[in-house]
Amino acid sequence: MDKDNMRAHSAHGGHKGHRSHHENMVADFKLRFKVCIALTIPVLILSPMILSFLGLEGRIAFPGDSIILFLLASVVYFYGGWPFLKGLFTEIRARQPGMMTLIAVAITAAYFYSSVVVFGLPGKVFFWELVTLIDIMLIGHWIEMRSVMGASRALEELVRLLPSEAHLVTDDGSFKDVPVDSLVKGDRFMVKPGEKIPTDGAVVEGATTVNESMLTGESVPVSKKTGDAVVGGAINNEGSITVVVKKVGEETFLAQVVTMVREAQGTKSRSQDLANRAAFWLTIIALTAGTATFVSWLLLGRDLAYAMERMVTVMVITCPHALGLAVPLVVAVSTSLAATSGLLLRNRAAFERSRLIDTVVFDKTGTLTEGLFGVQGIIADNITEEDVLRLAASVESLSEHPIAQGIVAEASAREIVIPPAADFLSVKGKGAQAVVEGRKIMVASPGYLEEKGLHFDEEPLAPHYSEGRTVVFVLEADTILGAIALGDVIRPESVEAVKRLHAMGIRCVMLTGDHSKVAAAVSETLGLDDYFAEVLPDQKAATIRKLMDDGWKIAMTGDGVNDAPALATADLGIAIGAGTDVAVETADVVLVRNDPRDVVAIFNLAKVTYRKMVQNLAWATGYNVIAIPLAAGVLAGRGIVLSPAMGALLMSLSTVVVAVNARMLKTR
Repeated sequence: MDKDNMRAHSAHGGHKGHRSHHENMVADFKLRFKVCIALTIPVLILSPMILSFLGLEGRIAFPGDSIILFLLASVVYFYGGWPFLKGLFTEIRARQPGMMTLIAVAITAAYFYSSVVVFGLPGKVFFWELVTLIDIMLIGHWIEMRSVMGASRALEELVRLLPSEAHLVTDDGSFKDVPVDSLVKGDRFMVKPGEKIPTDGAVVEGATTVNESMLTGESVPVSKKTGDAVVGGAINNEGSITVVVKKVGEETFLAQVVTMVREAQGTKSRSQDLANRAAFWLTIIALTAGTATFVSWLLLGRDLAYAMERMVTVMVITCPHALGLAVPLVVAVSTSLAATSGLLLRNRAAFERSRLIDTVVFDKTGTLTEGLFGVQGIIADNITEEDVLRLAASVESLSEHPIAQGIVAEASAREIVIPPAADFLSVKGKGAQAVVEGRKIMVASPGYLEEKGLHFDEEPLAPHYSEGRTVVFVLEADTILGAIALGDVIRPESVEAVKRLHAMGIRCVMLTGDHSKVAAAVSETLGLDDYFAEVLPDQKAATIRKLMDDGWKIAMTGDGVNDAPALATADLGIAIGAGTDVAVETADVVLVRNDPRDVVAIFNLAKVTYRKMVQNLAWATGYNVIAIPLAAGVLAGRGIVLSPAMGALLMSLSTVVVAVNARMLKTR
């Protein structure tokens, strides 16, 4: 399939705007509320109890008024109460009675009791309480569902970041506006100043700065030149650039962020399981308490209408709706808040556990340091410094390791001609070797020398070790030709991150494959509590496991393939977003930016999130301690009696309190 056909196929299958299921439900509750509130007015006018309260008893009576009252209330019951009646059957089928069961039982008892009174049973009707109860339940659900949608608004904003069209560069060099959905890999498009970048790609022409704040939370513009990657949704600031498409659709960074956020919001946490169990038992208690209340008042000699009213009020006021929303709303808000702050939560349960973390283990290269090595010194033995660098650069020209790139860059800067290498072999955790000019050359780590029992005069290397530099050795067979010292700059953010973590009472440990002297220097500079040096990639997970066996709650932060097993082993795996796909896929939390301070942000967010969950759960369950006895009528002798409608109002207010409290997480 050629590009044009692929583009047409992609556009045809593009996203079409539609309202979400959640939006439809919000609109449905809103419509039902409007219809029911309109019917409630005549119900109130025709209700004998209301007329008596207003001193108008007998003034609005007319033949058949009770039948009209019954018909109006029936419409409210069947139309307005349908979501709750439907929910009753759903919960019964699932053998999980909950809030819908309580609401449905309450309104059904009120409706059928009042109906038989209309048709001859001695007693009093409370259709007015039935309709106001349904009104309050509908508006309560409407407000709560809007709160849920509001909690996910940040996610919707992410989706809206992408523009609808792109300036496609055609084969003849002209420009053609096409739908973003129709772009395919290899296409080129132009982005003008002030425009949003349509999809992920790489700059092939021009230079500019881009604003990635909505994606990373970083407000400082990022410079982009030819060869640099750009992310769809970022804003181009001042210069026009031409970009080649690298990723489209679900492969793009923004799509992956949205997917991660949705998955995290949909993941049931341990707190949610606790809330679900509490809601189940609260439902059982409510049904039991309601039945006991009904029987008790009958045994105390009160009439059927009074006993029925007390029972309905107990079941309504005990509805565990607030409990059902206590955790999901906090989850939705915290996940969206995290995403807009550059923290992508892939595992909710692990994120919640992060409040218990007492030790953070950092990978060194690329995490605590910049990961960009520069040659700081060359020590030669029986050959020139230039030859040491030339041979090392030849071997490392076939490697992607940051140290290798630093050596090659230094050779190029000195305009040294780098000879071709053959038979390249990367020795895991020890270095790399190749055949250069017919000689078997190896660039090796200090650990390799110790393993082979090779010795090198370390006096010239002492100043480099004291500065925390990395030293590699250049060997021909088992003969050491020289050493190259490279400096990896410590991130300024790392110093601040360690201080903040210490202020939170969290230990900071470094795990690196680098030489112990280098590790010691970096550790001292940052004020770390401990470090593990010369750890081979396959030993990192074992080191993490040993720390966990010693009783520490471990968070591991890294960015490389060799960090993936350790990330998966730790209580909380934190991957630097700019790291490898393998590291990102095995982590529980992904940091969009290469900023260790975001580790602190994770713990702060986890603690605030947990606090909100506890507050909501405490409120959602605690208010029942007072509400249930009042609803049952324990203070009826003192004139304090709650009607079903008042019970519904209190219940709905409790859910609003929970929703508002969850939304306030955004202000922290």
